[in-house]
Amino acid sequence: MRRRTLLLGATLGTGMALVGCGFHLREPADLPYTRLALTGFAHRSPMVDALRQVLPTSTRVIDRTSDAEVVVVALDDRFQKTVVASTAAGQVREFRLRVTLKFRLTSADGKPLIEDTELEQSRDLSYIETSALGKEEEEAVLVREMRNDIAQQLLQMLSAVGRTAGR
Repeated sequence: MRRRTLLLGATLGTGMALVGCGFHLREPADLPYTRLALTGFAHRSPMVDALRQVLPTSTRVIDRTSDAEVVVVALDDRFQKTVVASTAAGQVREFRLRVTLKFRLTSADGKPLIEDTELEQSRDLSYIETSALGKEEEEAVLVREMRNDIAQQLLQMLSAVGRTAGR
């Protein structure tokens, strides 16, 4: 019983310390746009899915660029997996995972809002053949997180462009 009380006290103490220091969860970017078009992405691109997930509910993704307030034009949406380290016997020991999005932002009439920009995330992944299934899951999680990070960065850029444009 005493152990539970101590654990509860420690948990509450930690929570109070976080509240007291001003900690709060990351809130979605405040976008001044309600209609956004995504062009140049491959059909069923995972990056489009990541972008749709981070968009606020007030912003809709539309198909026609002429009806959009801002257009994200994908110039390169790529995932790469390269070998970084291997043993003398040729067994892979480490991979580098890289997600790249090169894009530009334009208004509906084609006026450039942000010139060609490249966002990139990379992570190193150790590899052991005996736990291949677990490493596949770890890779999938890392790639998803990298895409979400890039989507968040793009959202912050959209928000900044909207503020400077006086929206």
